[in-house]
Amino acid sequence: MNFFLGVDGGQSSTTAVIGDDRGHIAGWARGGPCNHVAAEEARKKFLRVIGECIGQAAGGAGGAGPEPLEGRWRFRAACLGMSGGPEDKAGLLAELIDSPDLIVTHDAAIALAGALEGHPGIVVIAGTGSLAFGRNAAGETARAGGWGYIFGDEGSAFDMARQGLRAALREQEGWGPRTALTPALVAATGAAEPNQMLHLFYTPDWPRSRVAELAPLVGRIAEEGDPVARGILQSSARQLADLVRAVRRQLFSDEEPARVSAMGGVFTNRVLSELFRESVASNGHNQWVAPRHGAAIGALLLAWRAAGIVPVLPVGLDPDHKPL
Repeated sequence: MNFFLGVDGGQSSTTAVIGDDRGHIAGWARGGPCNHVAAEEARKKFLRVIGECIGQAAGGAGGAGPEPLEGRWRFRAACLGMSGGPEDKAGLLAELIDSPDLIVTHDAAIALAGALEGHPGIVVIAGTGSLAFGRNAAGETARAGGWGYIFGDEGSAFDMARQGLRAALREQEGWGPRTALTPALVAATGAAEPNQMLHLFYTPDWPRSRVAELAPLVGRIAEEGDPVARGILQSSARQLADLVRAVRRQLFSDEEPARVSAMGGVFTNRVLSELFRESVASNGHNQWVAPRHGAAIGALLLAWRAAGIVPVLPVGLDPDHKPL
């Protein structure tokens, strides 16, 4: 039996999914982050994380699953979507995976494939960072955002937490309104006051991913009616919708319908999600589509299709069968 591999390699975790040539999912596994390969030690970690994920997924497939041969995993086709881009990872992955169809791409491409099940359209991804990516019927692609936390990532979880800290600092210094964000963020970080919290965020103990974990707190304060927190959510939703508009202008004519979907932890907030969808729907030619699958399944779909297999999967399939 031939086997197929899909991998979502991200900033916070890595997911590997193995499918068979009947279009069934045979096994899956999740591991740690694998987005940095600049240094030698980082390259070793990258290969170790990917290799362990594939091995665990193969173990889930049982005795009939794929096995490594001379240190390389053989698949009929494999697609790996990498956070931070594929350019510095493709060569390394060829050392680990033997496949006549080895596709190494970026995480936005597999997110789009998963969300829209291969159909043309636009997906917005808002987790720790943010970006929008789209493809039209002619196969042309475009993106907007994804500039990283220093120059961009508007509407992301990190940006929401950063805006919350700014609001707390402005209140402390007397040039911003009172907000329930101040005591909530101070308590969540264990700081004595906002200025101390600011300095905590510059230490190694508070990497960007940990700061981003404060975004749900900002969302909760907004849902409780705090106008400052709600303003942050409104701004985030508007900026994420602006990414959609930027991609749409590059790929679709004014009157052309376009599917739009969204993925990422930011959209678990009800208020932000509703505001975002309202803004997207203001263009009557946009068609909102709830994401049909996760990014790892999107990678597996691209691997299957590279070999001419078009499976029919249940809507909302995630490797561990959790709802999207």
